[in-house]
Amino acid sequence: MPVACFHLAQLNIAQMKYAFDAPEMAGFVARLADINALADKAPGFVWRLQTGEGNATAIDHFGADKLVNMSVWENIESLHDYVYRSAHNRVMAERRQWFEHIESASSVLWWIGAGHIPGLDEAGERLELLRCRGPGPRAFTFKQAFPAE
Repeated sequence: MPVACFHLAQLNIAQMKYAFDAPEMAGFVARLADINALADKAPGFVWRLQTGEGNATAIDHFGADKLVNMSVWENIESLHDYVYRSAHNRVMAERRQWFEHIESASSVLWWIGAGHIPGLDEAGERLELLRCRGPGPRAFTFKQAFPAE
């Protein structure tokens, strides 16, 4: 299958230090809509997990104290540019104010067929695969990426 037939899926889980509506989270919450809008307009963006409110903060699939972010991109370069070369990077730089360090892998990348929208169970399986076996073609990271098969 040609590379254009694949898209990149990503899952990121963040463990909050405080309840989502706590005053200590206000700096993060205030930026959330803008950061999501930035992703929606980013080159290579395909889809992101969200509820009717336009974000995924109410989704507690991995635990009530965890925020989940899942999205699909045309390629790894587009996601990398959004994460590290846009205003999103400023939020990343301040994340320790709001989120705990997670010892095991908290984010994972994997290739999907173009047009496929991954579910949270699928994403959780990929994260667990990365945690158990390390990076490989089915579950990897930016630091150890694998090409689409």
